[in-house]
Parts: sequence; C-alpha cells; structure tokens
Amino acid sequence: MASPLFRLFRYARPHRGKIAWAMFCSFTNKICDIAPEVLIGVAVDVVVRGEKSYLGQMGFTAAFDQMALLGILTFLIWGGESLFEYLYETAWRNLAQTIQHELRLDAYAHAQTLDMAYFEDRSTGTLTSIMNDDVNQLERFLDRGANQIIQVTTAFLGVGAIFFALQPTIALLSLIPVPIIIAGSFYFQTKAEPLYADVRERAGAIAGRLAGNLAGIAVIKSYTAEALEVKKLAEESDGYRAANGRAIRISSAFIPLIRMAILAGFLVTLVYGGYLTLSGQLAVGAYSVMVFLTQRLLWPMTELAQVFDLYQRAMASTRRVLDLLDTPASEKTAGQAFDRAACKGAIHFDNVSFAYAGRERVVTEVSATIPAGTTAAFIGTTGSGKSTLAKLLMRFYHPSHGRIMLDGQDIAGLSVSDLRSSIGFVSQDVFLFDGTIAENIAYGRPGAAAEDVERAAKLAEAHEFITGLPDGYGTAVGERGQKLSGGQRQRISLARAILKDAPILILDEATSAVDNDTEAAIQRSLETVGVGRTVLVIAHRLTTIRNADQVFTIESGRITSVMSRAEWAAQADAQV
Repeated sequence: MASPLFRLFRYARPHRGKIAWAMFCSFTNKICDIAPEVLIGVAVDVVVRGEKSYLGQMGFTAAFDQMALLGILTFLIWGGESLFEYLYETAWRNLAQTIQHELRLDAYAHAQTLDMAYFEDRSTGTLTSIMNDDVNQLERFLDRGANQIIQVTTAFLGVGAIFFALQPTIALLSLIPVPIIIAGSFYFQTKAEPLYADVRERAGAIAGRLAGNLAGIAVIKSYTAEALEVKKLAEESDGYRAANGRAIRISSAFIPLIRMAILAGFLVTLVYGGYLTLSGQLAVGAYSVMVFLTQRLLWPMTELAQVFDLYQRAMASTRRVLDLLDTPASEKTAGQAFDRAACKGAIHFDNVSFAYAGRERVVTEVSATIPAGTTAAFIGTTGSGKSTLAKLLMRFYHPSHGRIMLDGQDIAGLSVSDLRSSIGFVSQDVFLFDGTIAENIAYGRPGAAAEDVERAAKLAEAHEFITGLPDGYGTAVGERGQKLSGGQRQRISLARAILKDAPILILDEATSAVDNDTEAAIQRSLETVGVGRTVLVIAHRLTTIRNADQVFTIESGRITSVMSRAEWAAQADAQV
C-alpha cells in the first residue's frame, strides 16, 4: 500500500493550487530569511576592502552609496520576509482547516454507506477518534510541520548553492552532516511508524471506553462500579502512556544525533574557513557569510526532531482516516428509483435466510406474504429472528439466500434512499437527538410546519405531556433524550414516524419497555395511523398484536405458524 503521505497528496489533489501557493510563500520567506546573513558578509567586505569590495566592483564605489544600497536591500528583504511569513501562515492554516473539514465530512459520509455489520465490529469510540482526533492530528501537521519541512529543504539548497559558489571545499566538508541527518531521519521513521500507529489505536480504545462508560453511567452507579471502571480506564490510559513512551524514546534520540552532526559541520566552517581566511585564500566577507549561514542552515535542523514527531503522529492518523475512506462501500445506495407516492406496501419474503458474520443462521427459509394496507404481527421468543426480518426489509443487512419483494420488485435493486423513505420505523431502543422535542419529531421531515408536528404528536398521544412541559415543543430532550421518561421518548419516536407519513410502518418491540398506559396509547394511535398503510408489528407481548390481520409465529428463525385475525382471536379467547 502507498505511504500515508502519498495517499494524502492524492486525496488533496483538488487543492493543488493552494498547496503550490503555500509552498511558494514558505520558500520565498526562507530565501528572505537567509539573505540578511549574506548582507552581513557584504557589509563586512565593504568595511574591510572599501572600493575593492563586491559592491565596489559593481560600480558603487562611494562608501555612502554602498551603505545606502545595503540599507535599502535590508529593508526590502526584511519586509519581504515579514510579508511572506504572513502569507504562508494564512495559506497553510487555511489549507489545514479546509482539508480537515473536508476529510472529516468525507469520512463521516463514507461511514454512512457501510453496512451495519461494520459498526457492530468496531467501537463507537474508535470511529469517533478517527473522525475527530486523527483528523485534528493531521491538521496540526499541515498547520506547522509542512512549512518547516519546506523551509529546511529551501535553506539546505540555498545555503549549499552559496557555499559552493564561495568555497567548494568548505561546502563539501560542512555539508557532510546533512546526509547523516537525512539517513537518521529515515531510520527513525522506520522505527517510529509502528509505534505511533500503536499510539493512535490505544487513543481510540480510550475514547471507546470513555464513550461507553458515559453512556452507561446509570448502570455503573447502580452497581457501585465506579472504582472498577476507574481501574479499567487506568489500565487503558497506562497502556496509552506506555505506547507514547516507546515512541518518545525513539523520537528523543533523534535530537542528540542532529546536534552532534551540526557541531561537526559548524567546526569545519569555523576552523578550516578561518585558516583559509588568515592565509589569504578566502575573503573576510565570504568567511563571515559562511559562518553565519552555517548556523542558519544547521541549527534549525534541531527542530526536525519536533517536525519528525509531528509528522509521524500525523501519518499514523492519516493512515487510519484514509483506511476508513478506502473501506469499500458495502451498502449499495444506487439502484432503481422507487416512487414513494406510488408505493402500495405489498411485502413478500421469498425463502429468506440470513446469518450474522461468524454466527449461525438467525433466519432460515422464511416465506411470508403481507398484502398492502394490512397489519402483520411477528411473535416469538427473544432471539428468534423477528427483529432481523425488519432489518432485512430496511436493507440494514442483505439476505444470505432468497429475496424480499416490495410491490413486486426485489428491494436489492432499489435505491436505498427511496426504499427507506417509504418506511417509518419505531424501535424498542428509542434514540432521540440532542435538540428540542419539535426537532426530534420533525427529523424525518425537516422544515415541517408546526401544525403538522403538533398533529403527529396528537396522533401519538404525546401532545398532552408535551404541552405540560415548561417549554412545550421547544423543550430540550438532552443527549439520547435522557431528560424524558421511557414512555415519553417512545411516544415522540412514534410521532416522528407518523409525521414521516410513510406507506409502511414498522414497530419493532415498540411497547416492550413501556407502561400499560403508554402501550394503550400506542395501540389507540395505531388504530388511526395504521389505516391505509402496511404495518409490521414485532412483539412478544400479545396485547400489542390484537388488531393484526395476520400473526406469524417464529421459532429459531423459522415461521412455525400463520394465523388470521379470527384464528388468533379464537386462540386468545381459548387461552383466557
């Protein structure tokens, strides 16, 4: 696989113009940065040699003219350095923010095209860490590290050219440390890359544990497991600290290597260059330029250790983000258009079988026909496969065998968005977003009129409790709706599905965790909203399915019986 840096450049291809401009600003700023050392040498040459100086040979023989020219050049160079520093700062930072923004959005958008199985195999914390922490790590590198790499490279090439022009022998000797530094960089990069990859993985594990613990804080408190969870987090955090320590030991060893190489190069210029100057083989001005430029070139290389550390962290993060983007989209979003307005809601399961990855079948050769506009109930024990059928109908998963037909069309060939827009879904595990009640009800129809939201709430028998709240429909529900009771959340979830006004409605154990009053309210709502649409009720509480036109009993993933409403009513009466 290509290196993370190459993959990043390939990803950032639309911003090539901005990258080129930022690189030009960094390059020009560094040229202006090393130019004052050259002017110092020229000034020394003017003082020592007078009319025979470099400027004198260019026609500026008067001392005032020479110093005036040096003053003008110094002003222009310092002004140019300041200008291009501002330009490269804004260019790199804006570029970093733009790429960060686009990469995060692309990663999130791509993640939504992946099957539910992908999310079941990965923790929420890990994915959050990739889309947030890893993207931020890349932004920090682009914000600072990229400019430093360009400037060090520019300084090396520019100073090297000046050295060879002034004294090739000293140039060769003083620049000997540079290949050592570069070779050391590659060596440490090879050693550090897997270490920083481990650091990012452990950071994701910590994020996952924190996210899980905060979501389950009520359970932790109820079992007085606070100390246990602190201990577990301490183990995760200590592993992260140890991984960072291993990476730090490698990156820290880089600084002494650079310092000793720098010292060798500086001593060559200082001692050997001084000897040549004293023996008349090198002009004093040239010697001054070389001494100052040696420091200007080599000492900034001490910062390479920090840049190297930043680079390795960024590349480890980049690999994780781009690996997510390169994960093949398992959910086929494109397909034949399906007109929701024309959907009748006739559903047919044709010999459907399904197994979750690495597990035995949970649905086996299921065949069932649900006529349009009718209510079908699926009952059975926990784990019998009832909810899996609903997930297959919504194409959260794909059947291992068989097919599912909607109005005579195989749903595997339909557009996912068109299919799901035709289905309203109410689950047992209600999820409300951190916003107002009105925003959560209107989630399936953004921009819905307030009267439509209120009407849906009334049909779900939620209007009364909503208006009893201090802020009514503007009440904030909190994260995951934690400010509301379970029954209130369930009624809002039903109102959300009602407002969507889809031709098919699925209730997946929607009343299993609510009180009798809420269950009765949902039943009354279904009698109204179920008219003219196909309703699938998945339940194990028999009271929930009293109005079903068909009742399918599922055991171990197979349909063992099918009863009409009359047959089911007769059996229920006999049991009573």
